[in-house]
Amino acid sequence: MEWLNYHHLLYFWSVAKHGSVTKACEELRLAQPTISAQIRTLEEALGEKLFARSGRHLVLTEMGRLVLRYAEDIFSLGQDLMNTVKGRGSGRPLRLVVGIADVVPKLLASRILESALILPQAVQIVCWEDKLDRLLAELAIQQLDLVIGDSPIPPTVNVHAYSHLLGESGVTWFASARLAAKHRRKFPQLLEGAPFLLPTSNTALRRSLDAWFLSNGIQPKIEGEFEDSAMLKAFGQAGHGIFPGSAVMEQEICRQYRVQVVGQADSVTQSFYGITVERRIAHPAVGAIFEQVRKKLLR
Repeated sequence: MEWLNYHHLLYFWSVAKHGSVTKACEELRLAQPTISAQIRTLEEALGEKLFARSGRHLVLTEMGRLVLRYAEDIFSLGQDLMNTVKGRGSGRPLRLVVGIADVVPKLLASRILESALILPQAVQIVCWEDKLDRLLAELAIQQLDLVIGDSPIPPTVNVHAYSHLLGESGVTWFASARLAAKHRRKFPQLLEGAPFLLPTSNTALRRSLDAWFLSNGIQPKIEGEFEDSAMLKAFGQAGHGIFPGSAVMEQEICRQYRVQVVGQADSVTQSFYGITVERRIAHPAVGAIFEQVRKKLLR
């Protein structure tokens, strides 16, 4: 059996946490050559580089980020052990690590995650954002408790997991006050040639919107395409075009981005899924999210 030297892991954790060998030296009260040598020993034992140089700074490699997540859990659990033995109680919050696909609207994602906070136990949410396929790869090795996306697991992704439909939302068109006043009259006929800001063509929402344009005989003037939904809304707030948003977040979008409703994209819906490695949900925070979102947020 291979054994891990936890002193070496502690030195690595301190450097990664502070982002500096110097600060780690101050915390651990050790000389810089000592810490550097111990980290090299850990890298040799793991057979992987944990840090890379970027100018004068140390940055974590991909493997370094993975090791850091394990280190955080290990030392947090160790602190719980000491608290329990000494009769202090753990006081440790329930940890929930969630991956949010980058196409999921940020306002909606925040509302979904807030549903976990209804539990009587304190919950610590760790949120990642990335492409759905990359998040599913992390889910497969149980680095994530939950992935939230706008589609079920794609057939091209070989991951043993389960897609749970959270619900659906209609789609609303929004724009700055000037554009909304101009184009909401006789909607949607006056949208011909109007400037639009749209999600990129690789998203389920974009494909639905393209079909909506076709069915209404509209040739949109596409001013921009965005993977990031928050960036799309920021451009819409600046008056660069009409943009889509989730109907369930209509009031929040209008208030936060100071825009107005132009009209509804009839027949267009967005579906949202919670993806887990288990068919029956065991994590209490994930269960709370599923219950609250289905009951109050999405239809």
